[in-house]
Amino acid sequence: MRPGADLVVVGLGYAGLPLAETACRAGLGVTGFDVDGTVVETLAAGRSPVTGVSDADVAAMLDAGFTASADPAQLDAADTVVICVPTGLTADRAPDLGPLRAASATVGDRLRPGTLVVLESTSFPGTTEEVVLPILERCSGLRAGDDFYLAFAPERIDPGNRRFGLAGTPKVIGGHTPLCAKYCATFYSRFVDAVVVARGTREAELAKLLENTYRFVNIALVNEFARYCETTGIDVWDVVHCAGTKPFGFASFHPGPGVGGHCIPVDPVYLTTRAGQEGFTFTLVDAAARVNEQLPVRVVDRAGTLLGDLRGAAVLLLGVTYKADVADVRESPARPIAAQLLARGAEVTYHDPHAAGFDVGDRPLRRATDLRAAAAAADLTILLQDHRDYDLVLLANASRLLLDTRGKASGCRVRHL
Repeated sequence: MRPGADLVVVGLGYAGLPLAETACRAGLGVTGFDVDGTVVETLAAGRSPVTGVSDADVAAMLDAGFTASADPAQLDAADTVVICVPTGLTADRAPDLGPLRAASATVGDRLRPGTLVVLESTSFPGTTEEVVLPILERCSGLRAGDDFYLAFAPERIDPGNRRFGLAGTPKVIGGHTPLCAKYCATFYSRFVDAVVVARGTREAELAKLLENTYRFVNIALVNEFARYCETTGIDVWDVVHCAGTKPFGFASFHPGPGVGGHCIPVDPVYLTTRAGQEGFTFTLVDAAARVNEQLPVRVVDRAGTLLGDLRGAAVLLLGVTYKADVADVRESPARPIAAQLLARGAEVTYHDPHAAGFDVGDRPLRRATDLRAAAAAADLTILLQDHRDYDLVLLANASRLLLDTRGKASGCRVRHL
């Protein structure tokens, strides 16, 4: 084995940093590369920029020899390079592979014979071999499968999940060649409890899209049930509770204000875009997308019905992150909800213990710091995320009117979505 780092992680965000931390804890020599100087400085100061990795974890990583840098020279002597850069959407909501192409070129420029390169960033089937592989080969002059090894192993990070961490979640891997798969499986076996070997990179890529599209479709389904229940006077929360008692053949999903985060609203776009290029239409996924896109509208319409007129109304949004108990606001449904409330003339403020700032377009929302006083002053308080920090009894009593989109609060001033 060449001298140098066991692992260099490219991209130290919500997927890359937990990977680096888990590998450090297993005794691997790990370094990190990120083009964002703020991320590098934050880590060097012993602070974590992401949910799921604590400041104490970062301190332990630094004590174990971990370093983070914006200098690509980190890649020069790596035994394994794992690419964990964002694969988001462009302004017109098309797949954005710009960061992935740039990272692949950076890795290719520094690639040495015998290196294992793994892509963890979620993308459409074919990305590893049609996008990443040509860039690596062109920039390095090396041949995948012969001179270096290439694989895809999708990240399965669930921020805030205290039960299933990276090490305890089975790792799916797909190799460019059987030998590539063998090297990749051997690498992850050093710090992950179970490795699942897919037939190839495309199967592994599509498996990740299936996981999140499954959630996307079922979120739409349960929200359609919620709309039907509203029109018929049936309690949708009781329906979901009762159905969820079945010990087989049913997984519970719950109504809410919309889908958010870096995966659920994004991954189906990668799937349907690629399928469309190949002449295939995912009819069910397209229908689910139409339902999910209307969820923020439904929240605002309900607010308008409760208040009669939103013009001049003081509306307080509780929880603007995309998920409870995390600090991530990417693709949060709170943003289109706030935008539509503002467009209808409401005066909007927010409270969130995890989000120090929240913008709607170029407009920052005012953040309330005294929760009880803010709820008492607002004409309508809308619970979007049921963070653990929220005392729902207090909120139900303090609010003039509380619209609960999570079905968790009760009381004479509470209305459910």
